[in-house]
Amino acid sequence: MRDRLVVLYRGNRPPATARIESLADTVYATEEELPYLLPGADVLLAWVTITPAIREAWPDDPQKAPRWVHASSAGVDSFLFPALVDEPRVVLTNARGVYEQPTAEYVLGLILALAKDFPGTWEHQRRREWRPRPSDGITRRTVLVWGTGPIGRAIARLLRAVGMRVSGAGRKSRTGDPDFGTVHGATTLRSALTEADYVVLAAPLTQDTRGMVDAPVLAAMKPGARLINVGRGGLVDEEALVDHLAAGRLAGAALDVFAQEPLPAESPLWNMPGVMISPHTAGETTSEREALVEVFLDNFARHLEGRPLRNVVDKRRGYVVDDTHPA
Repeated sequence: MRDRLVVLYRGNRPPATARIESLADTVYATEEELPYLLPGADVLLAWVTITPAIREAWPDDPQKAPRWVHASSAGVDSFLFPALVDEPRVVLTNARGVYEQPTAEYVLGLILALAKDFPGTWEHQRRREWRPRPSDGITRRTVLVWGTGPIGRAIARLLRAVGMRVSGAGRKSRTGDPDFGTVHGATTLRSALTEADYVVLAAPLTQDTRGMVDAPVLAAMKPGARLINVGRGGLVDEEALVDHLAAGRLAGAALDVFAQEPLPAESPLWNMPGVMISPHTAGETTSEREALVEVFLDNFARHLEGRPLRNVVDKRRGYVVDDTHPA
């Protein structure tokens, strides 16, 4: 008997639908249709991941809930509601392996844009103004990458390759890490913040990390430093960030994620000097959709053959645990 697969989508369905449909009895559901189609499904492919629809549509009867949920994203915070987390028969997997290098490239681009003030150059071009001026270098500048998972590691490797001095921030302090060298835990984090020219957020959003960049953390950052967030908007106290930017305590910020998305038009972040805003696209590429499908299809083949699934999320921690590279 074939599995019943529900694909949650918004706008466009995933590519390779014929290959997906060859593996299971497949139905497609919008967020509005999901409450009617999810009960009784064996597998949920969440092509849309930043949505309350999954939590709201989750069956009250655990026996009617899917036993495997696959998120086509790296972050899984939208899936960490009690009914899913507390049910041991439900396995949650994610798209680890797709977003690491694109996000690292994006972060390098943001650092270059901030250091070289590309936004200012483009504004001068728009005004037809010839304004020669010096810019910052990035070689030997210090970067603290907060989040030592696969995305953080890809960022660290690329920034090291261009001559930046990189360390990490994670759950436990350690030295000799192959990508970060030194990883700062709670006891050494503040001293690392005082030295970093750039603080890059690449941590998952969990109960432990929500709001971790608050007013005291921002105050501990090096004067003139810049904050880059490609993790989740909920990692940052945005009101405190606005205050520190307005006071000139920080030189700027590059923000790809926000507590509320889309970022409301009335947010002061839109017009603040030194702030770059992008619409949650740090990991997106023109080949992203195909790569996401390949991860799911590989896992579905494993599912059918009874082999262990890839990218199984520890639902209590909120991310895939990698024993070879501790967080």
